[in-house]
Order: sequence, then C-alpha cells, then structure tokens
Amino acid sequence: MSDYRVEHDSMGDVKVPAQAYYGAQTQRAVENFPISGWPLHVDLIHAIGLVKYACAVANRDLEKLTGTGKNPLKGDQVEALLQATREVAEGKLDDQFPIDVFQTGSGTSSNMNANEVISNRAIELAGGDRFAAEKPIHPNDHVNMGQSTNDTFPTAIHVAVARSVQEQLIPALQRFADTLAEKARQWDRIIKIGRTHLADATPLRLGQEFGGFARQLALSVLRAQRAVEAVYELPVGGTAVGTGINTHPEFGARVAAVLASETGISFVEAADHFEGNAQRDGLVECHGQLRAIAVTLFNVANNIRWLGSGPRCGFYEVQIPDLQPGSSIMPGKVNPVMCESLMQVAARVMGNDGCLAVSGAAGGNFQLNIMMPVMGQTALESISLLSSATNAFVDLCAADLEPNEEACNAAVEKSLSMVTSLNPHIGYEKAAQLAKEAFKTGKTIRELCLEQRVLPEDVLNDALDPMSMTEPHA
Repeated sequence: MSDYRVEHDSMGDVKVPAQAYYGAQTQRAVENFPISGWPLHVDLIHAIGLVKYACAVANRDLEKLTGTGKNPLKGDQVEALLQATREVAEGKLDDQFPIDVFQTGSGTSSNMNANEVISNRAIELAGGDRFAAEKPIHPNDHVNMGQSTNDTFPTAIHVAVARSVQEQLIPALQRFADTLAEKARQWDRIIKIGRTHLADATPLRLGQEFGGFARQLALSVLRAQRAVEAVYELPVGGTAVGTGINTHPEFGARVAAVLASETGISFVEAADHFEGNAQRDGLVECHGQLRAIAVTLFNVANNIRWLGSGPRCGFYEVQIPDLQPGSSIMPGKVNPVMCESLMQVAARVMGNDGCLAVSGAAGGNFQLNIMMPVMGQTALESISLLSSATNAFVDLCAADLEPNEEACNAAVEKSLSMVTSLNPHIGYEKAAQLAKEAFKTGKTIRELCLEQRVLPEDVLNDALDPMSMTEPHA
C-alpha cells in the first residue's frame, strides 16, 4: 500500500499521507510553513471543532444544509457532520492538525484543515468513501457553510481563551487565594517587623502580611473574570469583511447562542461585525488582565522568597518546603525553587503581552487582522503557564509554608522603628535622636529608654507593646 494518496484542489494535485483525514489544502500548508514545529494549541483546535459544531447546528436549524441549494445533505449526513465536529471538539482528532502556528495570518490554513478533517470523517461516519474525489459532505460547501476564516477563526480564539481562563486559570487562582487566606488566619497573632524600602519599619502581624497577599490573589480572580468578559463578543456572522455575505441574517446570533449553551459562558454576536472581524482589541484587553495577574504572581512569589531567605543569614521568617538539593557544590543548600519557577512563568507572560499588543496594533489592517494565529497561541500559552505554575506553587510550596515565630519575634525587639510609637509622647525629633543613638550603641529602643528614663516604665511598656502597634488607635 502506498504511503500517500493524491488529492486535488483548485491549484492542482497534492500528495497527502495515505490515512490522513485532512486533504490537499492542509498538506500545502504543512509544506509551506516548516517554521517552528509547533502545531496549534490543543485548546484552540478543540474550540474550532466546537465553533464548527455550532455553525452546523445553526445551518441545520435554518434548513440551509438540507435546503434547495447546491448538494443538499440528507438527515443522516447532517448527523454525521455534527458527530465529526464533536469529535474534533472532544480532542479525538488532534493528530490531524499538523499545520505550524506561524502560517497565514488569518488562520485560513487551519480553518481549511478543520473543514477537510470534518468533511472526511463525516463521510466515513455516514458510510461513504472518504478517499473518493467527489465529497458528498464537502469541506467548503457544507462544513464551512455561511462562514469565512475571517470570522470563524477569531471566534474560535475567543472561545478557546474564555474557556481556558474560566476552566483552568480562575480555579487555580482561587485555590491560591484560599490557601493564603488560611495562612493569614492561622498566623494572625504572630508579630513580625515590617519593611519598607527593604529597611526596618513598624511591626505588623504575619497574618496581616499574608492577608495582603491573599487579597492580591482575590483581585487576580476578578481580573481573570474580566479577561473572560473581554472576549464575550464573537465575530461569527461577519464572513469575509464584516458584511455577512453568503450567510443567513440570524446565523451569527444562533451560533453565539449555541456556544454560550455549550460552554456556560455568555457569548454574544459582535455588536459591529466590521470591528469584530478586523480588530482584536478584546483579545489585547483580555491578555492585559493576564499580564496584571502575572505581575501579582511574580510579586507574591518574590515576597515569599525573601521571607524565606536564610536560613541563618537572611530573614527566615517563613520556612519554605525543602524540595530538592540546591547546589552542585554547596552541600545542604536548599533553594526556593517553586518561587523561582512561578516568577519565570510570570516574566514569560509579561513578555507575551508585548506580542499581543504589537499584533493587535499593527496587524489590524482595514477589514482583517493578519496576526491571529500567533495571538491565539500566545494567549493560550499564557493561560496554560499561569494555571499550571499557580497550581504547582500551591501544591508544593504555599500549602506547606510554616512560620518561624522565633525569628519574627527577635527582629521586632531589635528594630529601631519601634521608636515610632513614642512620637505621640516625646515628638518626632526626640524619637529620631533615640533611634540614632540606639543604632550607634547597639542597644534596643526599650533599653535606651529605660536607661534615660524617657517615660515611666508602665507608659513605656504600653507604648512599646508590638501588638498594639499593629492596629490603629483612637
């Protein structure tokens, strides 16, 4: 048996792998784009399948597939078409999508890849010969009915991104927020020194510090929700340039309704199809929220890394779990590897945001953005990285953090900023003189005040009570 078959398209004959469900146009793209070896992100492939399903449902319900047009389908063929789209959406045909990410900027190659795969699989499901030259379920006439790559490919990107944020990123961020909030509750009575400018500041509670981190993650959940909202509008129904040529007036709304029902996400037809087709501003906005989340994750991981520094020559106020040897030359050294991993992911996502911004700004020329494949791929990479890294950080680091109360307490009494609570009693200038003298002599503020009888001992003890410094006073 030959390892290839010959297929024909509008440009002539093409040799295609013998058993592949895809056809000539896919094979041309494989040969034209030997760039990165990166196929489309699987979440985007699945979203394309779901969009094709929604389009087929709309065309079925509008009686376009079985109507009086060219080559109407029979009922069993329509059902086969629907089943084939579902198989793509469910990941059963992932290996049939070989085209490189860095392809034609509209995504036409990948759209035709999907059309060919769905066509041939549907023919097979309906009992026909998928290798026959004439396609009873045609990739363009039936699978792509009422559609253009220019409206369906960005629709699939929006669906893939929204689903990935909703199903992967938001749960990961919520877990992190909940974990930090629980640490904040457990550590609420542990006093430690604050730090501003990396210099000693007034005391606070370790629980307060981690409560701040928890709030950062809670806000990240809200930002992720806004990221989903940014891609609610779907271009489908605009076809080639936004006019809706060759599609039913109700098509876009019907497809959006099916997608909303299937995903539980409030997708709607684009308010203006000329904007919907041509611009990817919503996707840029969506990734801007991901960038803000990355900034938060970097910051929280870095703060935890600093708090765990040591164990003898750093802060060591929080004990980070030991996971692996940290040095090839220094025995016994252990590093904050999960913090560093999350920070690297965050840096990558911040860089990805530049790709989205440039692609959105420069790629949207007149009626089409021609940077869509890389925009979709990059956004989905960011979501996947943030989700996986956050889950790993929670499981392998945050959940098992422990406080070092001894180190926290010791730093509080040594801090020169303890003098701040004496301001109401002796004034800023006198307090500043005490701080300088304490630093020069190596004494604590308490010791120096007792020696100089700055205040009665009971008043001094009340003023220098660290717990009282962690809340406002009337």
